Amino acid sequence: MNDASRNWPAPDAEWEARVDAVWAADLADLELRERIAALAAELADGHPIAHFEVGGSFDSTGDAATAVEHYRAALAAGLEPDRRRQCVIQLASSLRNLGEADHAVQLLTDELAHAEEPHEAQLRAFLALALADAGREREAVGLAVGAVGSLVERYRRSLTAYGAELAGEAFPPALPVVE
Repeated sequence: MNDASRNWPAPDAEWEARVDAVWAADLADLELRERIAALAAELADGHPIAHFEVGGSFDSTGDAATAVEHYRAALAAGLEPDRRRQCVIQLASSLRNLGEADHAVQLLTDELAHAEEPHEAQLRAFLALALADAGREREAVGLAVGAVGSLVERYRRSLTAYGAELAGEAFPPALPVVE
């Protein structure tokens, strides 16, 4: 049995609130990493959420290489869909920062292709950054403009069409209805 098929117990709301409080606090790098590590240690050994949170603590304090190790462990162990999406984005961002823009583009492109909601602005924004670093600036601008277009009401049609054109998409993607 691999870790991804294991049924990991979800942390309780109180644990999640304590994690959120650490992230919201203005802490020095070392203290942030130590506090997240202490909270992660409360979960079962190898728990994907522990790896995800520890990875985030290294990522946000400038140690992308260590973050990548934890993000990969979290994905291998199996995360619920929302956290998995966050983890893929954060892994790709860290890889981009380590000079692996092409790998980041592939991860984010795969994620976008399998997304239930392929117009998620955060996914497209990080893909645009990775594309720019991979030397695909025009496609990056198109993706970014399209992402902004999907978030606004006025000029939505124009921005998404221009974005699709710049990104090399044949047709603008279908847009969700904003209420």
